[in-house]
Amino acid sequence: MSDNSATETTQHGQQLANKVAIVTGASSGIGEATAEALAADGARVVLAARRVEELEALADRIESDGGEALVVPTDVTEEEDIDALVEETTDEYGQIDILVNNAGVMLLEPLERADRSNLRQMVEVNLLGLMNLTHAVLPVMQEQDAGHIVNVSSVAGREASANSSGYNATKFGVNAFTDAVRQEVSGDGIRSTVIEPGAVETELATHIPDEQVIEQFAEMDLPTLNAGDIARSIVYATSQPQRVDVNEILIRPTGQNL
Repeated sequence: MSDNSATETTQHGQQLANKVAIVTGASSGIGEATAEALAADGARVVLAARRVEELEALADRIESDGGEALVVPTDVTEEEDIDALVEETTDEYGQIDILVNNAGVMLLEPLERADRSNLRQMVEVNLLGLMNLTHAVLPVMQEQDAGHIVNVSSVAGREASANSSGYNATKFGVNAFTDAVRQEVSGDGIRSTVIEPGAVETELATHIPDEQVIEQFAEMDLPTLNAGDIARSIVYATSQPQRVDVNEILIRPTGQNL
């Protein structure tokens, strides 16, 4: 991980030893940092994303540090990929203890200039992919009578803003979905956490298609978190005793008021 070492990312020792964690969007940013952090805390991590070379490089780093990683190329918008990810994980390890739904895109633009394909992509990746993968993993966790679903949302899932309508809609949806699922499955021993980061220094913002929005972001000069900051919050939530269900973590950089 580029901005934090795995040892800095966790201070919990090996509390996740022998746990199996799937991390989507693991090829960069929060997903990459989270996979390294979970592995440093003892979890066996399944790395899911579309960019195979980045996943393989990450797996090599994890394994060189004494961890264990399985690469499963995955496009969360493809149901066949989702089913294959769950099948390969259970074939390899026989269990799924943690699911980190992190894959996402942030294609900000005013609705009047928005490309419908961008709106569709955000729904398919940020929301529907997350829902479908959770649906696929849930029977495994129910069979185990335990599991932890972590959904990476955003401050944008709590506060709407101009030029973010499509992104807001998907992240509000993530928050609602997470809490509804919590109410359905907490009696099965399955815990759930929604992570709501503020501004984070990742490549996400580089994909914004609207030049005016990019300029507005630059003028705001927001303070930022790094990916390791979010990874530590995920390790914190997932390493709690089974009796503790950390449902929500809102984490902004100091100085961000939005």
